[in-house]
Amino acid sequence: MSRKPRLKGRAARLARLFPARPRQAARTPFVLLVVLLLGGGLIGLLVLNSALSEGSFKMDDLQKDTKSLTDEEQALQRDIDSYSAPDALQRRARELGMVPGGDPAFLDPNGTVKGVPSAAAQRSPAAVRPPEALATLPAFPSAGTATAGAGASPAAASPTAGTTVPEPAATAPGVSPTAATPTTPGR
Repeated sequence: MSRKPRLKGRAARLARLFPARPRQAARTPFVLLVVLLLGGGLIGLLVLNSALSEGSFKMDDLQKDTKSLTDEEQALQRDIDSYSAPDALQRRARELGMVPGGDPAFLDPNGTVKGVPSAAAQRSPAAVRPPEALATLPAFPSAGTATAGAGASPAAASPTAGTTVPEPAATAPGVSPTAATPTTPGR
């Protein structure tokens, strides 16, 4: 039977610091630590996955909105292109009583005239219509055409409601055709 030799002095003091027999470490705190780390990791992954899914749904909604807004923009651009086509502009100008201009003349910086100007073609005064008569074109609203407010009568605001808008009477010689055209407030 072997006995441990008895230590003296400094060695005895150091030996008292260490336990006489080796003790096993407690397993409960270690197991709890491992379980908590694993549980925290799983909960963290679940939260991360939920956040990514929510972001994915938001991104999908935003892509749908972008697609619908792009379609609307393209439809509006087609409308603008059709309204600004030369034949549409010419038709609208004729409806407003405009006539094609003659040959232009240009001024040089020194004051000389280049070219021979010619007058625009004259239209008969009966062809000029008041702004109320142009209210039948809803695609091209203008600031003074047939609004129910601002002093316009409901019959003038809606000439298609069973009433007809009379053409302006011919003007007397020497009176400009625009003098016979009624003015609308705000012009």
